[in-house]
Amino acid sequence: MSTSRDLRVVRSGGYVIHVDVCGEVSLDCAREIHKLYYSIKSELSNQFTEVVPGVSSIAVYYDPRKVSGESIVRRIRDLWQWCRDVDIKDLYRSRKFTIPVVYGGEFGPDLQSIAAWSKLAEDEVVRIHSSRRYTVITLGFTPGFVYMGEVDPSIAAPRLETPRVKIPAGSVGVAGKMTGVYGLESPGGWRLLGRTPLTMFDYRRNPPIPISPGDEVYFKPIDAVDFSKLLGVFVGDYSG
Repeated sequence: MSTSRDLRVVRSGGYVIHVDVCGEVSLDCAREIHKLYYSIKSELSNQFTEVVPGVSSIAVYYDPRKVSGESIVRRIRDLWQWCRDVDIKDLYRSRKFTIPVVYGGEFGPDLQSIAAWSKLAEDEVVRIHSSRRYTVITLGFTPGFVYMGEVDPSIAAPRLETPRVKIPAGSVGVAGKMTGVYGLESPGGWRLLGRTPLTMFDYRRNPPIPISPGDEVYFKPIDAVDFSKLLGVFVGDYSG
């Protein structure tokens, strides 16, 4: 766990301030990041052009015509000292999302390999994955991709040695202690458990994805018939 002495704030090129919050990928780290992230959004909203949380750091983009990098660095350090003792619930009220998933088969081509790695039956892997509440750590690497944690250690299989060139939108995968959903079709190396019929990202919506860091996600197993019925429903409109 990072402490205030460990906080590393660096001015990078392109008017970006890089804030290293902690040196691990964990829910404890994510909570610290979320507290600082929402504190910055609340207290420095007129001083940055964009603030982007990662799995262990935050990037703050600013306009040098409006504010100096030095002043933002000082404010970030002050906010860090303050927010570490604040409950995240006082900064952001998390929302709950349910994401339906068809597990295995053509929808989850790596379920078998995850089961083999875990030394468990495929049904047990599905039960373990879908019985857990996940916290949204951050969004990226492509629009609509949702990083979540933490996966039960018994099914926390590593990434594929060779990434796939093309993964369908909505694919649900695991990579070590994280699970995630691909918002768009893209390359990727996560092991695929299944796929959701929901549209995770729609540029015509505002916001294009309603899920935010700190929100909670539950996965709900469904069959192929339900997949067809729900295909294209926006994640923000689903309440099943």
